Amino acid sequence: MKKYYSNNFSLVKVFKKMSINSEMVTQMIYGDSFSIILKKNEWFKIKIKEDGYIGYIKKKNFIAYVKPTHKVCTLFANIYKYPNESKISKKLTYGSKIRIRNIRSNFGRFENHWIKTDCIELINYKNKNIFSKIKIFEDIKYSWGGKSYRGLDCSALIQLFFNYNNKYCPRDAKDQIRYFKKNIKLKNIRQNDIIYWKGHVAVAISKTKLIHAYGPRKKTLIMNIRKTIELIKKTANLNVISVKRV
Repeated sequence: MKKYYSNNFSLVKVFKKMSINSEMVTQMIYGDSFSIILKKNEWFKIKIKEDGYIGYIKKKNFIAYVKPTHKVCTLFANIYKYPNESKISKKLTYGSKIRIRNIRSNFGRFENHWIKTDCIELINYKNKNIFSKIKIFEDIKYSWGGKSYRGLDCSALIQLFFNYNNKYCPRDAKDQIRYFKKNIKLKNIRQNDIIYWKGHVAVAISKTKLIHAYGPRKKTLIMNIRKTIELIKKTANLNVISVKRV
């Protein structure tokens, strides 16, 4: 039986090759799980359970798989050493998964840490509108391979909200476009439809507006759909190749 581990660090970089100078292809957020394919020196070759992504991470003291009970529902949550607000030990990003051991006042305990209960939801909780909270990432820095409030890329922005709602979603835009089957004509676009270019993706938040982690402007932006299509055509010579409804 395959052995899984839980990521018990706020963020872990996943590299394309066995080197910190290699490209960071994704990140694991707290509570993501993985199996180890290969151990070599100070490196693990891993496969992430949530999306099947394979890459290399630095060896750390990871823990055996822990079944989570809750997930972070805010852009980030402060983590405290004690069940009060006196000492912040770290922050966990949106979608991080934890196992609450007990609750004291308005704090929940996991591992040796405490988190405010208004920053978490039960692990099985789902938003009726899958992208209802996507605007919390507006103005967050664009970062290739990133998946957190510290920085993220366009396909991670999509994946985070599917994963939060307990739905599978591939990590990369090229794989997402193949995975989502229902194609929509651009003229019929509506809220929550997903727009794909080659190597880029955005989400419609209305018939006229979209949100995307936009590399050329270094952050996540809300923009006019028509003007964005024209801009990407002008600057990158790319046309919309598909609009998906999920």
